[in-house]
Amino acid sequence: MKGSDLLRIVDQMHHEKNIDREIIFSGIEAALQLATQKKFGEETQVTVTIDRDSGEIHALKGEEVIDPTELGRIAAQSAKQVMIQKIREAECNAVFDEYQALKGDLVHGTVQRFEGGAATVTLGKSEAILPRGEQIPGETHHVGERIKAVILDVRKVGHRVKIILSRTHPDFVRRLFENEIPEIADRTIEIKAVAREAGYRTKVAVSSIDLKVDCVGACVGVRGSRIKNIVEELGGEKIDIVRWNESSQILIGNSLKPAEVVEVALCFELGRATVLVNDDQLSLAIGKRGLNVRLAAELIGAKIDIKSEEEVKGEVADALSAMLQEAMAESRSQVNVHDIDEMPGEWADTLEAAGYDDLDSVVNATSEDLSAIDGVDEEMAAQMIELARKHEQIEEQGSEETPEEEEAGEQAQEEAQVE
Repeated sequence: MKGSDLLRIVDQMHHEKNIDREIIFSGIEAALQLATQKKFGEETQVTVTIDRDSGEIHALKGEEVIDPTELGRIAAQSAKQVMIQKIREAECNAVFDEYQALKGDLVHGTVQRFEGGAATVTLGKSEAILPRGEQIPGETHHVGERIKAVILDVRKVGHRVKIILSRTHPDFVRRLFENEIPEIADRTIEIKAVAREAGYRTKVAVSSIDLKVDCVGACVGVRGSRIKNIVEELGGEKIDIVRWNESSQILIGNSLKPAEVVEVALCFELGRATVLVNDDQLSLAIGKRGLNVRLAAELIGAKIDIKSEEEVKGEVADALSAMLQEAMAESRSQVNVHDIDEMPGEWADTLEAAGYDDLDSVVNATSEDLSAIDGVDEEMAAQMIELARKHEQIEEQGSEETPEEEEAGEQAQEEAQVE
């Protein structure tokens, strides 16, 4: 083979396979060296070099010059196999490097065939896989259809490169926005966060670095012209454009729209937010199957608890009732057994010696408990308990609130709700 022919082949492979010229030259040199060793023995010191400018092949066995045409058919076949392997490896590496750099980017392809629900998509000279799980629920594709997707993953499998596509990943929506909205492409508007449940709903938080540009209006377009194209590409998936705000409280309110929020309470240590809404806004804030609040929580990166005014009132009432019960129990525990009305002193001494030294312990005891004390029979035990309970009732009646106190308590409850 003439040097010019070799250079032409190398150039052709370089352009068609996107393989570096040096890799091709190195592969040919390794193949020829192997062929020469096959001819003269593996222990033979053989050196093969190719002039990169002229394409001339120089082969030496020790100091003896070898004509490559004298190597024979078997040696040439071995050289061919080595060349094929080197070219495949180089081609695999070139494809891997090309698509690894495009990971997360939007690509266009044509559906070529289906295998078990997964679609094989041609991307130029390469093939990619769109698994069933990465297809938008409810959508169907057909052979020959042009589709858009993002490159989810690129990995080597033997001498092949496996390219995984996705239409369900949040980055797919992000790239569609960049394609459809010039202000996002030129960085005037920035996408801060994307939360998505493919096939159902997506929330996109945006902000503008130019105060003259309305980030939400620019994304929606005149009469929804811009967002309409994105919704059609997603098969009718609902998209909420959320105005970004550095204040977490305002951002949570924006992310839960179209529901109107009354109040937001944040706990940064626990990563939780409690949101108060009117009763008629509760179902709207939660959304169908909890989708609205779930996407809002994903968008802001914190858990969100939605509560209506009625729920809060009930919780406050329960808390006040529990506090009252606790206070009453504490007051009973502070009443000494000797202070129980009509309780004989010797009975009080007996109870105190047995460990029943306050009103609460006697009230909560049973006749069997007290009759187990030396010198106390069942009738006496029952009388002790009856006296203790009578004293408790008198104390409870004395602690009942007057109308003025009830009014003050209701006012305190309302203030607690507001707080």
